[in-house]
Amino acid sequence: MAYTGPLGDKDRIFTNVYGFQSAMLKAARQRGDWDDTAKLMQAGQDAIIDAVKASGLRGRGGAGFPTGMKWGFMPKEPTPGKPNFLVINADESEPGSCKDREIIRHDPHKLIEGALIAGFAMRARAGYIYIRGEFIREAQVLEAAVAEAYDAGLLGKNAAGSGYDFDLFVHRGAGAYICGEETAMLNSLEGKKGLPRLKPPFPAGAGLYGCPTTVNNVESIAVVPTILRRGAAWFAGLGREKNEGTKLFQLSGHINTPCVVEETMGISFRELIDRHGGGVRGGWDNLLAVIPGGSSVPLVPAAQIIDAPMDFDGLKELGSGLGTAAVIVMDKSTDIVRAISRISYFYKHESCGQCTPCREGTGWMWRVMERLREGEATVETIDKLLDVTKEVEGHTICALGDAAAWPIQGLIRHFRPELERRIAERRARELLEAAE
Repeated sequence: MAYTGPLGDKDRIFTNVYGFQSAMLKAARQRGDWDDTAKLMQAGQDAIIDAVKASGLRGRGGAGFPTGMKWGFMPKEPTPGKPNFLVINADESEPGSCKDREIIRHDPHKLIEGALIAGFAMRARAGYIYIRGEFIREAQVLEAAVAEAYDAGLLGKNAAGSGYDFDLFVHRGAGAYICGEETAMLNSLEGKKGLPRLKPPFPAGAGLYGCPTTVNNVESIAVVPTILRRGAAWFAGLGREKNEGTKLFQLSGHINTPCVVEETMGISFRELIDRHGGGVRGGWDNLLAVIPGGSSVPLVPAAQIIDAPMDFDGLKELGSGLGTAAVIVMDKSTDIVRAISRISYFYKHESCGQCTPCREGTGWMWRVMERLREGEATVETIDKLLDVTKEVEGHTICALGDAAAWPIQGLIRHFRPELERRIAERRARELLEAAE
């Protein structure tokens, strides 16, 4: 029986997430990082991949794809002249998401050690950490941590005394949300415009510089050394089936104590907010809706989410998703239509413009959302907007089209009466003004 209650301190992976201790190597070693890393690697490359598979770890960047399976797609015998690469996605640009920056600025050596072990398991010659351009202080901490890892012999030739050569590079982005998409990130790393690539070929076949590449999220890589040290069974024993392990939740919005906290996958929303968020502002009766996984997932009304398990499958059953676990809480003071319209503007602004449905659709959807916010529409406009979201969803190279469509679909699904009320009230005002 998997455990879904509150996480005990003994099971925490990120023990310096609040930065009470130094982020640098000496303090990281005292927390258990780099503890006989070479011995972990002696288990062998395939054994490490099998352990990650057995742990049940799913990607922490939003999609939730099984991490071990993804690693298994990489060639076991790289072609001469075409080395394997690991790319770590630290381009954390999803509104509401702020977990990776806490790892990078307070626990960077967990990420660096994880990069070495993951790179070794996938036969990668080098790793690249692509970090969001606005993360200036975080990038400085990360670069300093990488430098001291080289100085200590933990990276480079014979990394950590393992007999394996592995280099790690930090690459700063320029603030484009679209570069969080894995193939747009690869283009950006190559010095090209950050436009998503058509798939296939998938990155595991032809990624960075045309070489086999795996792209993983920061949190996905950072937890690997602890999983190997404590055992796959330990990690798999936390959370629900197919939703194993711990997760960094980012709690924001109308709660009393916003925070980033590591918790068990599958913990209920109520317990998560009461235990770590200080409760909903104004009490639970004041809760209106929640965006449970960052701005790209549909909102969930209060009544449906209060006792829901916070994991991939639990939120999928509610027609939403865990995403990055960026939990945005909205109380009844929220103008819910305005909130979703603001999110629509974000996706309009961040669309790369490569795909016609996204380039044209995101702007059109935002403009219609603004009209609905003012009630300057008809009821038929709501149906037309929903139809357009369906035409954008699933018809673009990357998932930005889906991310722009889903928040609007969630609003219409759960708050259509609010949209109709605004239309009716504006119509009544116009009739009254005409009569006067």
